[in-house]
Formats: sequence, C-alpha cells, structure tokens
Amino acid sequence: MKHFTELNLCSALRNNLAKNEFVTPTPVQAQAIPPLMEGRDVVATAQTGTGKTLAFAIPVIEALAAVPRSKVIKVLILSPTRDLAIQIDGAFRQLAEGMHIRTVVVVGGLSEANQLRDIKAGAEVVIATPGRLCDYLDRRLIDLSRAGTVVLDEADRMLDMGFLPSLQTILQKLPAKRQTMLFSATIERSVAHLVASYVHEPVRVAVEASTETASQIDLFCYEVQQGSKFDLLVHLLKQETGSFLVFVSRKEGADRLSKFLERVRYKVACIHGDRSQSQRNEALQGFKDGVYRVLVATDVAARGIHVDDIAHVVNYDLPQEAENFIHRVGRTGRAGSRGASWTFVTPLERSDVRGYESVLGIQVQYRELPALPRPIGLVTDVDAFLASGGTSEPAAVAPKTTFTRSFSSGRRRPGRR
Repeated sequence: MKHFTELNLCSALRNNLAKNEFVTPTPVQAQAIPPLMEGRDVVATAQTGTGKTLAFAIPVIEALAAVPRSKVIKVLILSPTRDLAIQIDGAFRQLAEGMHIRTVVVVGGLSEANQLRDIKAGAEVVIATPGRLCDYLDRRLIDLSRAGTVVLDEADRMLDMGFLPSLQTILQKLPAKRQTMLFSATIERSVAHLVASYVHEPVRVAVEASTETASQIDLFCYEVQQGSKFDLLVHLLKQETGSFLVFVSRKEGADRLSKFLERVRYKVACIHGDRSQSQRNEALQGFKDGVYRVLVATDVAARGIHVDDIAHVVNYDLPQEAENFIHRVGRTGRAGSRGASWTFVTPLERSDVRGYESVLGIQVQYRELPALPRPIGLVTDVDAFLASGGTSEPAAVAPKTTFTRSFSSGRRRPGRR
C-alpha cells in the first residue's frame, strides 16, 4: 500500500484522512492496516513516532462505521500513561469526526464522575490506563464482555511499569473470540510471553528502529563537564532555530532547569509525574502552539509527547536504558521532516554512549565543544547575578564550587560516586 486511497474505506473516514492531509502511509501503517482490516491479529514492532496510532485507529474506525451505533463498549485501547491515552483520544476523534462514535478516556488524574457519565452514556471506545481500568472492573463500574477488539499500545512500556497483573485481569474480562492489536517498540521476553498467551496467530510487522531513526534524525553528541551543561544548552538555544524538547532524569532537575531557563528569558514549560493533568495539558498545548520554545520533561513523558515539527531533542541527562534513547530522540524527525538530537555526555559516561551505539546499531557524531564560560559557582551566586539584571552569562560570577548539583538533575548513576 502506497496511498491511503487504496484502502476500501467509508466516505466519512476517507474524507477525514484527506482533510487532515494523511496521504502516504508510514511503513508500519502500510504493513499493519491491511491485515487488521481483514480481522487478523497483528503484533507490530516499531519505534515511537512512526505512526502507530493511525495504524490501529483506521481499522478500528472503519470496523465501527460498518455496524449500527449502540451503547455497548466494542473497543478497548490500553495505554501506559494518561498523557498518551489523551493524545490517542484526540487522534481518534480527529479521524472519526462526524461519525457519531463515542469515546471515553479512563485514566487517573481526571474526573471520575465525568468518566463514569460518559461510560453510561454509551461510549463504544474506551481508551484507558491499566490501573484505573482495573479499579473500575473491581468496582463493577464497567462491562468489557462485548469488547471484541483490544489494542495494546506501547506494550513493552506497560510491562516495564509493572502492569502485567493488571493486563492479565483485563484480558480475562474480554471475549475469548476477539481481535488483538499489539504495538511495541521492542519484543523482549516479557512481551513475547504476552503475545504467546493472548494473541492468536498474529501477522508480524517489524520496522527497524535504528534505520528509521538514522534516516530522519541527526545524532550529535558533546562531551561536557556536568557544571557546563546549562551553558551548553543556552549556546544551542542561541545558535539553532526551532523548538527544543529537553530530557532530564528526575523531576527535581526538570523544575530546576525550567526555573533557570525562565530567568535567562526563555519561554519554557515543564512536564513530569508530579504535575497535575491540567498543568501537563497546558504545557503540552503551549509547546504545540509555539507559546513555549522549550519543553523540559522526564522520561514519564518520553512516549506521551506527540508533537509534529519538534526541531531538537536534547538528552541533558542520559537515559537509564538504551531503548529510552530511541524513545526520546524519536520525538523529532517525524512525519518525513528532519530533526536533530543533542546528547550531553560527561567524561565518565563515554562507555554508556558506546553501549547505546552497539545495542541500537546507531552512530552518534561527536561535536567539538564550543567556547563556554567556566563552570559556575553556588546557586545563590547565580540567583544574585540574575536578580541584578544578568542575562544568559551567569558564569560571570566567580566560581566557588562545581555546580553539579544545581543545574543538573541531581541524578546519581549506579556504581559511581
């Protein structure tokens, strides 16, 4: 399949695809959609950002369009995080506009009363996180006995987060005869067990992560002292154009980095696990709309950020696992456009980057470090400097100690002191 027009779709869905300028399918869409529309189970392996949401949304919407509307849950879509669930719902509504298909998002952090109201009103599609859905099942607030289609999105991430018992409970509540769509960035042993137990004779779809990443994203790396990371980030913000998504390892570091970027007059938003859903929605929407040039995030948001045209991803702190490197940098280079990732590596982390290259089959390009001010001193010195009218040159303050614990995320890597 080279064009969506080749699919035998109802006129409403075909028009919505055209209206939203979806013309050419991505590799995972081209390989997954035809067997899904035939009713087959599919197990698809592809990195984040390759169009997996459309790959399952199109067959689901087409199948729903072929049957009368009713107040019965027909489709269950499971997501590891509430942010991703909300974005799936947005994409689904966009494709199903005017088709009178009701959806409900069942996640923590949003009004339970509103969710239960929408379920009782006749939602046909439930988009949920496993924890909140299990709670509803335990309290007998939701009936999945007629949900003949289930989508497991980011299955590996759900297992990483400890949702296997919840998934088993949920899948046992579904009809034995059903269509299962499983999408994952990796098929590790735990995911393979899930496939063997709950998926029936699936069609296998695999899109190589490293090939996709290398073809659309320039992977750059700087070796830099921890205390100079902030100055390097400011240098990139001055030299490069476009938006920046900056990943740090801990929520305290995200708050700290956001605060100092604001003080040097950058429009910045922040997302991490302690932010309320309304704060996260506002930050993400503001980033999408260009209100904020910089979005600082922890890995809790790595798979939940679906924004086109992110120009740069910065690994301010290295991810703990090689797979998360791909999830992070996959936020740029989407929808056929090129992107750039910038990884900040301390001298002690050289072997970590070599490990990423080996495991992922990629190669990063080391860049010569630009001239930067010396690592700055204590945070109180910086506060005083900025309060006195300083701009983005806080290193004018005489250094007292290495600033590792101030502008960094506060991360301590295992086995190091």
